[in-house]
Amino acid sequence: MSETAVKPSRSGAVPWPAEAAARYAAEGYWEGLSLGAHLAATARRTPDAIALVDGPLRISFRELMARADGAAGRMRGVGIGADDRVVIQLPNCWEHVVMTVACLRLGALPVWALPQHRHHEMSGVVAHAQARALVVPRVFKGFDHEAMAHGIVAAVPAARHVIVAGGPTGGGAERPGRPGSLSLSELCAPADDPVRAAEECDKAAPGGDDIAMFLLSGGTTGVPKLAARTHNDFAYMVKRAGEICAFGPDTVYLAVLPLGHGFVYGGPGVLGALLAGGRVVIGSSPAPEVAFDLIERERVTATSVVPPVISRWLDHRAEHPDAGLDSLRLVQVGAARLAPELAARIRPELGCALQQVFGMAEGLLCLTRLDDPDDVVHHTQGRPISPADEIRVVGPAGEPVPAGEPGVLLARGPYTPRGYYDSPAVNARAFTADGWYRTGDVVRRTPDGNLVVTGREKDVINRGGEKIHAEEVEEFALRVAGVAEAAAVALPDPELGELVCLFVVPDPAAAGRPVSLGDVRAVMRAADVASFKVPERLHTLPSLPRTPLGKIDKKRLRADAVRLSAGAAGAAAANPAGR
Repeated sequence: MSETAVKPSRSGAVPWPAEAAARYAAEGYWEGLSLGAHLAATARRTPDAIALVDGPLRISFRELMARADGAAGRMRGVGIGADDRVVIQLPNCWEHVVMTVACLRLGALPVWALPQHRHHEMSGVVAHAQARALVVPRVFKGFDHEAMAHGIVAAVPAARHVIVAGGPTGGGAERPGRPGSLSLSELCAPADDPVRAAEECDKAAPGGDDIAMFLLSGGTTGVPKLAARTHNDFAYMVKRAGEICAFGPDTVYLAVLPLGHGFVYGGPGVLGALLAGGRVVIGSSPAPEVAFDLIERERVTATSVVPPVISRWLDHRAEHPDAGLDSLRLVQVGAARLAPELAARIRPELGCALQQVFGMAEGLLCLTRLDDPDDVVHHTQGRPISPADEIRVVGPAGEPVPAGEPGVLLARGPYTPRGYYDSPAVNARAFTADGWYRTGDVVRRTPDGNLVVTGREKDVINRGGEKIHAEEVEEFALRVAGVAEAAAVALPDPELGELVCLFVVPDPAAAGRPVSLGDVRAVMRAADVASFKVPERLHTLPSLPRTPLGKIDKKRLRADAVRLSAGAAGAAAANPAGR
C-alpha cells in the first residue's frame, strides 16, 4: 500500500450557485450546522433516553455519543481524519449507526455499501471515492468480507485500513483476524473521557456546507456514481421528512431494510428518528416472522419497507391475525411502484397508515401526507417535501408536457445537489446547465401536485428495490463464449416487481452447444458481482429486434419476455410432472 494525498471532497463536488445557497440559508432551509452537531444537541437534551436497540443491547443517547465520539478519536489516532472516506459495508447492527455518527462527528465521509456487494462493486466504490478505510464483517452469510477488503486495500493506493466486526454475523465475540485488521468493537467502545472527546469533536466540527457523505447511485460498469450530500442539505431533508411523518420523542423506528440504503437512514429513517429524540430498533431481516416480533416487543411506531416485503407482511398477517401490531402507526413503502390493490389492504389489515415514498440518492424526496385521502395514498407516490423544491415534467425535446401527461421528471432544490462527485462527463448528461437534475423517471403530475411514477426513461431494472443497469448485465453476457449480442430487459414479477430477463444472439462462428443461463451466471460469479444482478431468465434469438433508427427495440423485447414467460408457465401447469 502506498500513501497518496486524497483530493478534498469539496474540490470534486459541484457547488450550489452562490445565489441559491444564500437563499436557502436566508429562508431557513440550511442551518449551517453539521449533522453530528445536530445529533449531539439532541443527545444533550435527552441523554438517558434509549436511542438504539439491537437484540438485548439497549444504548442510551449518552452512550451513543460516547461511543461515536470515542470512535472518532480512535479513527483520528490511526490517521483517518476530516474529509477521509469510510466505506461501511455491514449487515444491520448497532455498530453501523455508531460508525456513521462517528464519521459525521469527525468530518469523515461515510459511504454506505450493501452486504451483498462483492469485489466487482466494492472495488469500484473504494477507488472512485478514494476511501481511506473499509468497515466490514469478518464473515457474513458464508462470504469472507475481510479477505475481500484486504484485497481491495492492497489495490487502491488511498485505502489504508480494514476495520472488522469480530463475530461471523457482524457482531459477537472477537476472534483472531487477519494481520492488519482493526477491531470494530474496540473502535466503538465508549470514549475513556466522554466529556473531553465531545469537546474535541465539537471544536473540530465540519461546517454546514461541507460534504457529509457520499450516497451511491447505480452505474453501468460497476463504477458507482457518488452523490455528494452536504450537512446542510441532508439535515434539512431528514428533519423536514421527520416533520411530515410526525416523528418525535415517542417515535420507535424499526430499521429492517439494509442500512446501506439511504431510504432507511434519511427518509426520515434512522437519522430522522434520532434527531427527533426517538428510538431506533435494528432488525436483522424484514421477514414478517422477525419484524412482527420486534414490532410487538419494542412497541414500534414506524418502519420502511419495499413492495415485496409489504406483500409478505400482508400474507403473514392473514395467517397470524393475533400478532401484536397495535403500536404501529406508519408504514412507508418506497424504492419501487406499489400496486394500488396492495396499498388498499394496508390500513384495514395492518391497522396503520400507509405513506408512499419516491426518492433518490441525488436528492428529491416525495411523500404522501398522513392526512391525504385514500385515493392519493393508494394511487400516487406523493409530492415533494419542500416548498423550495422545483420540478418539471418534460417531453423528448425538453419541452413541458401538458398537465396529467407523462414525461421525464427534472428536479432542483435545497437538498438536490447540482452534480455527482468528480464525474464531469456524467454530469454533462445528468444535469442541465442551470442545475436541473434529469432523474430519468417518467411521471405524470396530478392536478393536486402529486406524482405518479409510470416508468423509467433510462434502461434500468428495478428488482425488489435494487436498481440494475441493463448495460452492466449485457456487458457480462458478451463475455460468454458464443454470444454475439445481448439485451437485458425487465420482466414483471408479482413478488419482486421486476426480474432480469436476458436475450442473447449466438455467434454463428462459434459452433457448439447453445448458450445457457448457467453460462452467464458463471461469468458473473467469476467477476464477483452482487447476486441480485444475475439474470433469472434467458432466451435465444436469431437476431435482436431494432427500431427504425437502428437501436435495439427494448419495448418489443419486454413484450416478448412477458409472452415467453407466460408460455413457459402455461406449459409447466399443463405438465407439472415434467413428462
